[in-house]
Amino acid sequence: MGLSKKFICFCLLFPLLLFLLFQLESSSSSSIHGSSFKPAISASSQQFKPPVLQSHGSFEAGNHDHHKGKDGGGDDNQVFDDEKRKVHTGWGTDEKAIISIVGHRNLFQRKLVRLAFQEIYHQDLLQQLKCELSGNLERAITLWTLDPADRDAVLANETLQKSDPDYRVIIEIACIRSPEDLLAVKRAYKFRYKHSLEEDLASSTTADIRKVCFNTLLRPYASYSNIIGFWVVILQLLVGVTSAYRYEGDEFDETVAQSEAGTLHQEIHGKAFNNEEVIRILSTRSQAQLNATFNIYKDIYGHSITKGFPGGDYFSTLRTVIRCIRDPKKYFAKVLRSAINMEETNEDALSRVIVTRAEKDLKDIKELYLNRNNISVDEAVAREWSGDYKTFILALLGADQN
Repeated sequence: MGLSKKFICFCLLFPLLLFLLFQLESSSSSSIHGSSFKPAISASSQQFKPPVLQSHGSFEAGNHDHHKGKDGGGDDNQVFDDEKRKVHTGWGTDEKAIISIVGHRNLFQRKLVRLAFQEIYHQDLLQQLKCELSGNLERAITLWTLDPADRDAVLANETLQKSDPDYRVIIEIACIRSPEDLLAVKRAYKFRYKHSLEEDLASSTTADIRKVCFNTLLRPYASYSNIIGFWVVILQLLVGVTSAYRYEGDEFDETVAQSEAGTLHQEIHGKAFNNEEVIRILSTRSQAQLNATFNIYKDIYGHSITKGFPGGDYFSTLRTVIRCIRDPKKYFAKVLRSAINMEETNEDALSRVIVTRAEKDLKDIKELYLNRNNISVDEAVAREWSGDYKTFILALLGADQN
């Protein structure tokens, strides 16, 4: 049976399955009171509100009376039989049906979808999606279907496997995720790939250093020691922020902030560059403490800490780390702008930002984007892309709910 056929049957059965799962959850709530799994949507994810689906059976959160079983709802049973006949007549993959289901489910509902799909068809929904879909649509939908920690682990591994890794992906995960979220990502990474994230990051960066060594030998006037030195520092910085477990509170020490603002200025812009202090500060201090340091830096020196950075890979990496810590929403708005406005649009970056932030702070990121670019993200995506990929991204943006 094709994936679209399964999805149509599944969508008809989903309200009943969800009802039964909620009934089971309610009946056993006393026995799992101490469990870490809670069938509730966090406050941060409530911005994402799945609308009522009108195709292939309707479903609305909290309303589970669409299928009443053998003793009632005879019309519903007739509809199910009719749809079942249609399914078996033979259709191709219906991307729109897949988008309408997966694109309008929050995290908890997507977990139930995957679980129910496995129970009904004895197949992994994620693998089926990969087989039936392709290109940017397949990548975006499979990332959206994954749990957040597993998704970040996949994103990190994918970028480290590339010949030219985009280390921004690693920095986003290390510097923007909460300490507990980062720990969960590293556990998921180790479970999936049988290596630690830090180990693979070090291996990838070492490969870059070897590449730089070879290229440097081809340039007789290049400063070998300086180039290699900067790449070693990049490795230390990336591993440092990835290995961190930061304090998450709002408290900060103003005296420490003032002292370390001076240290950062001296070490970054001074002649005797000492990366150890920079890495120590950026990889151990809490976000609140670092933001206090960045603010005092601006008060003392009259400009932001990243202004006037020299060129090169190290300072580009350092700038990304600071921006992710200082203002993640502003950083993501800039990533979206770059992904959309590049001469060749960057679907990987677009999907990454929208998929990972849709249930967190995407609304705020969209407002920042609009204020800076005088066009909404929705309009920009609709202008630059087409087809099912555009439809899915707009669904996550909430454009189809307006």
